[in-house]
Amino acid sequence: EDEQIVAEIMRRRFFPAVITHKAWEGFHFAGHEIRITEATDCYGAVVWPSALVLCYFLETNSKQYNLVDKNVIEIGAGTGLVSIVASLLGALVTATDLPELLGNLQHNVLQNTKLKCKHQPCVKELSWGIDLEKGFPRSSCHFDYIMAADVVYHHPFLDELLLTFDHLCKNDTVILWAMKFRLDEENQFVGRFQALFDLEVISNLPSLNITLYKAMRKGRMK
Repeated sequence: EDEQIVAEIMRRRFFPAVITHKAWEGFHFAGHEIRITEATDCYGAVVWPSALVLCYFLETNSKQYNLVDKNVIEIGAGTGLVSIVASLLGALVTATDLPELLGNLQHNVLQNTKLKCKHQPCVKELSWGIDLEKGFPRSSCHFDYIMAADVVYHHPFLDELLLTFDHLCKNDTVILWAMKFRLDEENQFVGRFQALFDLEVISNLPSLNITLYKAMRKGRMK
């Protein structure tokens, strides 16, 4: 079953038939052909498999996780694929990442959502753990969903990442987080995360070493 699902997920990806001056990859999700411009010199400008896993889940579970008119934020949006798919599924999306990634993120989001979505997504800077109240004040920012794909990898900002999850998450916010397991230090983040949130595995793909989690604040999971 795992191999069948992974094969189906990977079938959603396609590449240009001819060599182009821009590096891009194509994907089929939410009834649309999505073209993502990438840059190979930066982790955040490449589509990682965890993003495909989350997009596939959103599309194939759209009744249980109905995103129409829901307020969604993606942290570490990178190339924007998850934000684009969530937008195509009817969500009001805020795609966030570091300032140096916003140009490519904005390009991908606009190219793939303009005149195609109920709500035009917005792109916003978010450096984990920095000026969170200024950029996303608790009093006025309410997100139904926080989405994250492959945000835990070998970087020194795991404390800031956890702080960001904590700041953005209200009592009724659902976190959908796809994680690829790599190194023990990174894997330990899951235990730290569980100090603040209840965690449920909603999809596990051993052949990709990726787990998709649903999380909510302690005591709020139904």
